Amino acid sequence: MAHDRILIVDDDPDARDETAAVLAKRNHTPVIAYDVHDAIARLERDDSINLVLTEIVLTGLDGARMIQRMLTIAHGTPVIVVTSLRDINAAIVAMRSGVFDYLLKPVEPGTLVDGVERALDHRHHTAQHSLDKENLERLVAARTDLLHAAIADLEQAYDITLEALGDALDLKDAETEGHSRRVTAYTIALARAMGLKGDAIRIVSRGAFLHDIGKMAIPDAILLKPGKLDRHEQAMMRDHCARGYQILRKIPFLQDAAQIVYSHQERYDGTGYPRRLKGEEIVLGARIFAVADTLDAITSDRPYRRASSFEVARAEILRCSGTQFDPAVIKVFESLPTRLWEDLQAEITHHARISSLTSK
Repeated sequence: MAHDRILIVDDDPDARDETAAVLAKRNHTPVIAYDVHDAIARLERDDSINLVLTEIVLTGLDGARMIQRMLTIAHGTPVIVVTSLRDINAAIVAMRSGVFDYLLKPVEPGTLVDGVERALDHRHHTAQHSLDKENLERLVAARTDLLHAAIADLEQAYDITLEALGDALDLKDAETEGHSRRVTAYTIALARAMGLKGDAIRIVSRGAFLHDIGKMAIPDAILLKPGKLDRHEQAMMRDHCARGYQILRKIPFLQDAAQIVYSHQERYDGTGYPRRLKGEEIVLGARIFAVADTLDAITSDRPYRRASSFEVARAEILRCSGTQFDPAVIKVFESLPTRLWEDLQAEITHHARISSLTSK
């Protein structure tokens, strides 16, 4: 604790000099303030003061107010009152305000030194604790950043794998080539317009992209049949929602997306399948997806018909508000310009990966 700078505030020259001499013998550096104004000025411009020793009875100043101001200016620097004022109430007020110790004059040198050393030791441990806390917070922040980066990398790897799986489905079902990418882009755009962010967007995008994953379990004879499906075949085809759900629900990071896959053929009025859910019984992601899916179905070429314009698709979707679609989703869809869907279709056709769209 040697060479600590200790500010002495006392308008009694003899008491001031005696205190300075005691401190100097202990290898501390006394800093003399000749009045309270001098003391305040020194504390404001000198942040190397390690301790303040002050009289509470000073000419022309409220001692309690003066100490409070010192404590405010010299934040973290302990203050010891060394005074001739033998007033228990003054001592209580001083201690409650944050004063480290209250010593009565005349003070034996040993008592003064003990008080000073305890105060300096307290300051040292407090400063070290603060430093340790800051270092720990920086370490936690750095490790948190690394963890987030690792999670982001892992999620990107997941999404790339999922895209490959979706591409495999597109290759199996040539009629809907590119459908998964386009409908996912439309779903993300509509979800963002509805105020979804972050993890909610990632869940919606994965559910949209994998909505038909259950078709991987449908026999090719049914999936690729060129003609009309009979009743039994239609039932098997409709089973792809439940099959997709069963596939994805076992994967922890896809459990929420699996609910979208399960519900993506439900209708707002309760006439959909497989569970005939109605209104808000259908998860929001599936209600958003339903609009995007119809938008792509109408504006994409099929072997049995040519694609219609986005304006035609828009009119048909608005017509089905409250029956096939959630009116709240349709209200947001109606507010979005047709050019948005045209641009997304062009972007997906030429390059974009779905994983890049969720980070925009």
